[in-house]
Amino acid sequence: MQKTVIIIPARYSSTRLKGKLLMEVNSKPIIQWVYEAAKKSTLADDVIIATDSELILNKAQEFGAKVEMTSSEHKSGSDRICEVAKRHTEYDYILNMQGDEPQITPEVIDLAIKTLIEGNCDISTLAREITDPEQINDPNCVKCVFDNDFRALYFSRCPIPYPRNPEYAKYYAHIGIYGYRRESLIKMTTLGQSDIEKAESLEQLRALKNGMTIKVALTKLNPIGIDTQRDLDKFKSLFNSK
Repeated sequence: MQKTVIIIPARYSSTRLKGKLLMEVNSKPIIQWVYEAAKKSTLADDVIIATDSELILNKAQEFGAKVEMTSSEHKSGSDRICEVAKRHTEYDYILNMQGDEPQITPEVIDLAIKTLIEGNCDISTLAREITDPEQINDPNCVKCVFDNDFRALYFSRCPIPYPRNPEYAKYYAHIGIYGYRRESLIKMTTLGQSDIEKAESLEQLRALKNGMTIKVALTKLNPIGIDTQRDLDKFKSLFNSK
């Protein structure tokens, strides 16, 4: 029987908001919010946090998470989860779930896993239609375009497509969660960083540049990714309003 593991890459030294995964909302660090959502997945067999930080290791152990240390030299989250995945050969499918998206739901996690298992693809991911015009020009909101079979064509921090004829322009925001077949994850992480990946600072472009297929599933969930202090404050205010 094929098995699935969720691995959450958890780096402490984030460029824009250092230590964000340990910042607390309602007495819980962001990484705990994410871990607890992952544990509610009905399709995953296990959840592991992968970190290069003793601080995150200790905090994760405090709230009862499975956590493993990794090298501090990794250039992307996929490189980090691959180190852990190689230690666990019992898993056929690996879900890379970002540690800074505390609003991710178990249903959306299962959608990414189902898309990977049932889709003819190397990698699965998620996107949502953009309804806030401000996000179209926000470089922190990564845009995605895909073909008629929902295979990704490109991801960018810029508005894509360019609205030369704005009545035809529809925009989709990428949600940072990826499902990998074991062999696809290992292949991608052995490839060198591509020029477009370096330019946009988007690791999924490494896969596209090398002809790997990424299947996109659509969701209506609009999670807040914690990239800046403003994002953290917004999540706090949303939680407090409830």
